[in-house]
Amino acid sequence: MNLPAWVWLATVAGFALVLAFDFWLVARNPHEPSFRECVGWVVFYVGLAAAFGVGLWILWGGDHGGEFFAGWITEYSLSVDNLFVFLIIMSRFQVPRQYRQKVLLIGIVIALVMRGAFIAAGAGAISRFDWLFYIFGAFLIYTAWKLVGHEEDEAEFSENIALRTVRRILPSTDKYQGAQMTARINGRRVVTPMLIVMVAIGTTDLLFALDSIPAIFGLTREPYIVFTANAFALMGLRQLFFLIGGLLDRLVYLSKGLSVVLAFIGVKLIMEALHHDGVSWAPEIPISVSLGVILGTLVITTIASLIKTRMDDRRAAATPPPAPKDDAGEEDRRKADIDS
Repeated sequence: MNLPAWVWLATVAGFALVLAFDFWLVARNPHEPSFRECVGWVVFYVGLAAAFGVGLWILWGGDHGGEFFAGWITEYSLSVDNLFVFLIIMSRFQVPRQYRQKVLLIGIVIALVMRGAFIAAGAGAISRFDWLFYIFGAFLIYTAWKLVGHEEDEAEFSENIALRTVRRILPSTDKYQGAQMTARINGRRVVTPMLIVMVAIGTTDLLFALDSIPAIFGLTREPYIVFTANAFALMGLRQLFFLIGGLLDRLVYLSKGLSVVLAFIGVKLIMEALHHDGVSWAPEIPISVSLGVILGTLVITTIASLIKTRMDDRRAAATPPPAPKDDAGEEDRRKADIDS
């Protein structure tokens, strides 16, 4: 895809306009969104991404269109898994519920800017050093093994170096001042927890990109597709947070499904790198197969998770509660034993 500069500028400007409009709506009326509102926005962002993918399919062919859909679905799925940590961060900083939309939106913008720089650096490195695909593939397989071997039910949030630096350099207060990121207290300008938690969301998401960016480079080498797939996945994340917040604990097999996806992409990267290096037995895996594996794995994972949680609920409902202890009767029997 040899794209002129104006296409990149127009794309970035389009994303900026959508995010600016979204931010205006959030700032104008801070509130916790209703279920209907969240569904509407998620449908809007999913429809926007689907329309963009169809446009790529028509203008640049089915291969590039398929690469976008495979990359976007993968990034979106990994983002759902990341919502667990976002929920922990929100609870850790005790963010008022009416301001959580603003925190997520600005945190996502920070993450998008940093991911853009990360993608540019990765694309430049890959174009010069093809052997990086072996490292990316091995890293994705290792990440998949970690997801299988370690449960994430006890996930914890630990402050990263960027967050610790902000706390150390900038004077701060522990009390929220509405939705303000800075406030003047006792004649001194300080940052509020609102800014701290935004930095936490944005920089933590960058750590998640350490596996998601190599994963999408395993599906396409086009920087434009990598960037747009990441942007669409991140833009719909805020409403998805509120929409499925109560369902996160029911997706018990999500990590297992994502581990299969990451392992598959890791193997695909290594196989294609070997193929390009002249190894005859190493196949090139077409994007249609990749898309089918990703979609099939996520559908099976979701269905299996919902079946298991429903069976667990039924089993818990069928189990009778333990009988209450008769403390008075037990005391009488104890006295009788002593008397005898």
